[in-house]
Amino acid sequence: MRTAVNKNQLRFLLLCMIWGSTWIGTKAGIEAVPPLLFAGTRFTAAGMLLLLYARAKGETARLKLYDGFRLTGVSILMITLCYGPLFWGMQYIDSGTAAVLEMSLTPIALLVFALLLNEETLDGRRILAIALGVSGLIVLFWPAADPVSLPTAEAFPGASLWGGLAVASAAFTYGYGSVLARPLLRTYPAVFLSGLTTFVGGVVLLVVALALEPGAISALSGNWGTVAWLGWFFLVIFGSLIGYTTFMRLLRDIGASRAGSYAFVSPVIAVALGAAFFAERVTIADVVGIIIMLSGAYLALSGAPATEAAAAES
Repeated sequence: MRTAVNKNQLRFLLLCMIWGSTWIGTKAGIEAVPPLLFAGTRFTAAGMLLLLYARAKGETARLKLYDGFRLTGVSILMITLCYGPLFWGMQYIDSGTAAVLEMSLTPIALLVFALLLNEETLDGRRILAIALGVSGLIVLFWPAADPVSLPTAEAFPGASLWGGLAVASAAFTYGYGSVLARPLLRTYPAVFLSGLTTFVGGVVLLVVALALEPGAISALSGNWGTVAWLGWFFLVIFGSLIGYTTFMRLLRDIGASRAGSYAFVSPVIAVALGAAFFAERVTIADVVGIIIMLSGAYLALSGAPATEAAAAES
């Protein structure tokens, strides 16, 4: 039992490190490539690779009809309706505001939907953990959400408002999809399910991009530039193949709200990377915010039960 808990703690740390650095790849990509196309190609490619990997390991299964309907819904919620609006909205709001919206709302959405669908029960520790995490995020990122840093002329009337709403909506579609996915994870291998949801959601996103997004068809030429391609490969390999599969395993083993507390640790990784590689200044407020967020993550994870699936995992 103890081994299973330690394994989940290591998975959680790995997830935080990976998803704390994906903002770099995302920003590099959407500055050169239409965002929906960038996301759609990323997830479609990642899904194909995951399915090939699952097949090579013998971790595939035949989907039941009812489960197929649920999987389609999960794919659209977690991939299409999450990353499409998220990547699109990041064009029109600054990164500080985007971080506060998406990272603070994700654990809340995960807990709310887990309670509504009877996947988890409410307790004071979990409420305090989320309150601490959200408070720390606001302390860390709110000073960066400076309206002066935004463009003087918006791309279209109300662009920043719609961009913020799009980013916020991503947290709720991801939360709902994650909770709906947990019953599937009790029946099907995590890698196989990760590959299917990523592929299906990515294909839908790609079709939408090619049908509706300006410049998407011409961008299929692949003339993106080295930086955008490096960002794309990083997101495919680390953000999707490793990160998404790790999240699915945590979702299965410790539940949606505890797994979602990565949102309180990933910003710490992002700040550390910024200081190490981009000489970004770390202030006293940053340190305070980091301490508060890590306290919230610790409360969320401490006492997390290991499921039978985790205990049986080799």
